[in-house]
This record gives sequence, C-alpha cells and structure tokens, in this order.
Amino acid sequence: MNLSERLTDDMKQAMKSQDKFKLSTIRMMRAAVKNLEIDLKRPLEDNEVLDILSREIKIRKDSLQEFKKAGRDDLVTGLAAEIEIISQYLPEQLTEEEIQEIVRQTIHELGASSKADMGKVMGALMPKTKGRADGKLVNQAVMQFLQ
Repeated sequence: MNLSERLTDDMKQAMKSQDKFKLSTIRMMRAAVKNLEIDLKRPLEDNEVLDILSREIKIRKDSLQEFKKAGRDDLVTGLAAEIEIISQYLPEQLTEEEIQEIVRQTIHELGASSKADMGKVMGALMPKTKGRADGKLVNQAVMQFLQ
C-alpha cells in the first residue's frame, strides 16, 4: 500500500471513529498531495508524497517556534498534535549519531576538506537522508566536519 492509499484509509478510519482533529489533519495532507497531482497531471510516487509531508512538518515546526515565542500555548498544542500525526507517515528519523556517521562517510567518499565543498557534500547527502532527517541538522553536521 502506498502512502496516498494509506492516507485515504486512515482518513476513512478517522471518520468512522469520529476523530475530528485527526481527520482534519489528514485532509490537509491529502489536499496538499492532490494539489500537486493536479499540477503534475499524474499520481504521485511515494518519494514525492514524502517530500510533501516533510515540507508540511517543517512548516509546522517553524510556526511552532514562533507561537512559543509569542506565548500562544493554545496554538502550540494543536500544531504539536498535527506534527505527531504527520510524523506517523514518515520513515523513522535518523539519530544525530547516524546523521554524523552518514556525513562522515560522504565527506570521506567525496574527499571534501573545506567549506568550499559544502554544496557538493550537501548534494550527495540529501538523497541519502531524504525524509529521514531535517535538512538543518544535516547542514549543521556538515558544517561541523568541514571546519
């Protein structure tokens, strides 16, 4: 079962269980997927759906930080719950140690030695960590190794 089908099945289950919050969150995700399908005029593959879900989590995490700064606890709890629901559809996230190991291997493979090689390293790393690690964490790990 691909991710789009899983979203549809989970949406039906949320309807049956009358979980309105989960239903609205899944509907938002399905709408984002559907909009891209309409733009591309074809069904999306799982990696494209993962990109959308990762982007949705990133948007919510950024908003979460802003709402925390503004003291909007009512919005913080809702966004945190949405992030938790969306995270269920992503592959298991890499730990910091795993990210550092992947970065170390990639830098070694490419022979990178300075910050000038940053783009080359990031270009090779992003497909390896796609959907499994936040780009900011990967970027920080690369910066740490290339100093």
